[in-house]
Amino acid sequence: MHKITAKKIFDGNGNIWENTMLTLHQDGTILSIDQLSETDSDVKYIDGFICPGFVNTHCHLELSHMKGKVDTGTGLIPFIKNVVTKRDADPEEIQEAIRQADAEMYQNGIVAVGDISNKTDTQEVKDRSQIAYYTFVEMFDFMQESLAESTFDQYFEVYKHFDERGNNKKSIVPHAPYSVSERLYNLIREHNTGLKTISIHNEETPDEMSLFYDKKGGFPGFFGGFGFPMDHFRPTGKSPIFHAIHHLDRRHKTLFVHNTLTTEEGIIAAHEWSDQVYWATCANANLYIENRLPDYRLFLNQQAKMTIGTDSLTSNWQLSVWEEIKTISRYASYVPFPELIIWATKNGAEALGYENIFGTIEVGKNPGLVALENITESEGRYYLDNATAVRVNMFRD
Repeated sequence: MHKITAKKIFDGNGNIWENTMLTLHQDGTILSIDQLSETDSDVKYIDGFICPGFVNTHCHLELSHMKGKVDTGTGLIPFIKNVVTKRDADPEEIQEAIRQADAEMYQNGIVAVGDISNKTDTQEVKDRSQIAYYTFVEMFDFMQESLAESTFDQYFEVYKHFDERGNNKKSIVPHAPYSVSERLYNLIREHNTGLKTISIHNEETPDEMSLFYDKKGGFPGFFGGFGFPMDHFRPTGKSPIFHAIHHLDRRHKTLFVHNTLTTEEGIIAAHEWSDQVYWATCANANLYIENRLPDYRLFLNQQAKMTIGTDSLTSNWQLSVWEEIKTISRYASYVPFPELIIWATKNGAEALGYENIFGTIEVGKNPGLVALENITESEGRYYLDNATAVRVNMFRD
């Protein structure tokens, strides 16, 4: 057994404990949570805070080799063009970058990842990783009904390569409202039997909004440039999320990703559609690509279940949920720090279906522990500029 304590312990449920000791099994399972007394011995003290391990609900691990290869601030459509034209590389370079990114996330205290996969490049690392991966095999056919069957068959071959061994999971998901035909949506729904989590990119650029409002913006020309005309598409006059919820299956947990332009009307509509809706924010990637962030006040108003993702090293400077927390705190200080911990832990674990293992500090769970140090407190506020977060590896001391 191992004992650990800290100035404060954030349990992931919104509680903040002081003078509290955690007793853990050698494998990291929490055996007991007790008041700390002067007679307790052999207790490891963290000079800072402790929280559960982080859950990264949105990543593209397979793009790790593209770090620094795509310019910042270009907007989404130029960003996509760069990814398409620059993602091919030497296979060993790709594998080494994936291995390094996985190790980086582990050291940064991440215990589970929702990872988008269009290829099988990440399979080997995921099979061996100490991180639990929920692999979202992502499909898109540029809204071309004629391509739906062949697209599904192509990506289903990718899907079959990923094993659900250990804590790993997988599902087939649509890419975004602007890139999936009705027929492909149907095929995806038909395949995902049982309880799944479905991830979909949502409302992250004005061009996406314009497409659905009035068929303007950059997407018709962008798709046409690839030989995929959008003559058949009819704008809905509503934001893209209304199109998405019309085609998704409300029985599954649904993770809407990015949401930089999502309105309160859209949030309310999604919550009325399903009580299993989660919202992933990737603050640093949103700044990297579009120089904008969501209006988090809208989500707080609706008590939305927010989660945190990093996106890929193509659109971020690192894969660290803690750095995402710091960015949100810097640009949206109205979001309380304890709430950000819930986003990064409990909500993420629930979104990916790992709530029985990760997300909160409770007896019987094995959530991993993260040490948060150099946080300054004043009058109930937390200042994170110089703060650090690192996985607690107490069993290796």
